[in-house]
Amino acid sequence: MTNQVTRRDFMDGVACAVIISGLNSRRGLASESSSYPPARTGYGGSAPKDFAIAHGIRDGKRYDLSGQATTEHYDIVIIGAGIGGLATAHYLRKARPNARILILDNHDDFGGHARRNEFNVDGRFLLGYGGSESLEGPNRRWTRVALDCVSDIGINLQRFETAFHQSLYSNMGLSSGLFFPREVYGTDRLITGDPVRSLPSDVPANRHNGRTPAAFIADCPVSEPQKAALLKLFTDTTDLFPGKSVAQKLDILAKISYRDYQQHYFGLDDASLAMFRGRTLDLYACKTEAVPAVAAWAVEMPGFQGLNLPVPADGVLETDPYIYHFPDGNASLARLFVRELIPGVAPGHSMEDIVTAPFDYSRLDQTGQNIRLRLASTVVALGNRTRGQHGVELLYSQNEKLTKISAGHAVYSGYSAMLPYICSDLGGAQRKAVAAQVKAPLVYVNVAIRNWRSWVKQGVHYVNNPAGFYSHLKLDYPVSLGDYRFPTNPDEPMILHLIHVPWPDGPITNLRSAYRAARALVYSRSFEEFEMHARDELGRILGPGGFNAERDIAAITVNRWGHGYSYDFDPLFDTAEEAEYSKLAAKPLGRIHFAGADSAWDAYAHKAIDSAHRAAIEISG
Repeated sequence: MTNQVTRRDFMDGVACAVIISGLNSRRGLASESSSYPPARTGYGGSAPKDFAIAHGIRDGKRYDLSGQATTEHYDIVIIGAGIGGLATAHYLRKARPNARILILDNHDDFGGHARRNEFNVDGRFLLGYGGSESLEGPNRRWTRVALDCVSDIGINLQRFETAFHQSLYSNMGLSSGLFFPREVYGTDRLITGDPVRSLPSDVPANRHNGRTPAAFIADCPVSEPQKAALLKLFTDTTDLFPGKSVAQKLDILAKISYRDYQQHYFGLDDASLAMFRGRTLDLYACKTEAVPAVAAWAVEMPGFQGLNLPVPADGVLETDPYIYHFPDGNASLARLFVRELIPGVAPGHSMEDIVTAPFDYSRLDQTGQNIRLRLASTVVALGNRTRGQHGVELLYSQNEKLTKISAGHAVYSGYSAMLPYICSDLGGAQRKAVAAQVKAPLVYVNVAIRNWRSWVKQGVHYVNNPAGFYSHLKLDYPVSLGDYRFPTNPDEPMILHLIHVPWPDGPITNLRSAYRAARALVYSRSFEEFEMHARDELGRILGPGGFNAERDIAAITVNRWGHGYSYDFDPLFDTAEEAEYSKLAAKPLGRIHFAGADSAWDAYAHKAIDSAHRAAIEISG
């Protein structure tokens, strides 16, 4: 491996970056010794120290609330500075302008999963997203509450229609490609013009530049009988369930995995199944053996064209394009909340200037502010006050120092699965409900390269690699906003986004167990392994187009999320009992309230906002 890149290891949660020696500061970019997390050259995001205390609690250590003296009091304390926690503060500030609110988070940065990675490559400032990606489906999935909320903090959704260069890649003739690795197919082969769109997609169907299934399959390195089977999967219009109603067909599809559906009804063998097995990792954090066929149908995977089913009720439709994306993903959403809540933390007033606005982290937690945001603070005990006293009390640890505070109300907007360990007030049913929120691990890797000519020469902007380590590799979303200009010329530096979702070997009998096993896998992998696979797979895919990892890679940032997507119900594994879990998880517990994606059982920004609105109403009416 090259010595041009300084490696960083990392633990659970978020980013650890590898920045080339000598990257200089720009607009708030800072060195390892500074206090600016997005560009820190040491651990970023969720480092081992951030989770050391929480993992100690998980492993049996307990903290006694009664053994500490109360040193601070607030009207409301919010636990978790992700989108849900910040939105809760936004609503409470509007309802109670003079309320004293403290927001606590165990990480060294705010935003939860909404993090940004900053790079300076050969003098070019680049922004990438390290977690929460986009404002998905605002035109048809969002409530009025969520739409009004983002409008209140300055987001004009229509602005993305011009900020997002929707035709950039398609006008260059680029398409999606499918990579066949030699470990499975005996040869390395990239085939362009993939007829399958990886949804949700920022590229409309009429600009996808996909080839016909017949032309694409003809180039696939599989046997002739399997080419015939694949062509049937893509084009056959036979009704596989004649005489069944739409409801009955959907019920059948809900009870069979997409892998088994392909194998049983179309006769795909292991090599052909491998072409699809990892394609679902990005959207569902599962391989096809754990994804119901109905979910594959909902995102327009092949094999369902003969069933005469209506458009999916909650599918990905062309009427709601996937363009609502800041250059740093939803990190700018978090920044807009924080700038509104804490005057003076950053200049500006619009969604345009938030992208490059420098943030003064020293102003997040100052005496005299009505709203304070305190980072690197892990809550270790939480409960309602007793002996006739109203309110809540909690204990948190910061730099190995324990501090006890009291408040009129608390809003928990962190990982639900931690609640049973820190809140003894939970009853049995609610304890079971929050513990069931087992999250999927994810790894988002941003690779800054000095130019992207090799992608153009290979004819791709997006590569599916379902049989590889990184299941998806792509050029960053092309967004120019405010002073930030996206690199539209292939000679300019660019950020590549690589996705790795760990998945255990062996049969899957329970999705939560699979996620736990996958989390253990991702914790066991060193940074060197992530770097090696990035260099190896980028070289094999793009090498024929002139890519050279030693020369072209300027920086690598690895964003590892041990607890990524919130658990959602899966008809392959869930029981009827679990239908009540989401209700119980959001039910107030005395003066302790719940917000965030976990309480909503859905990993979307608008769901976190809706949950924040509910929690704020519970407190302020």
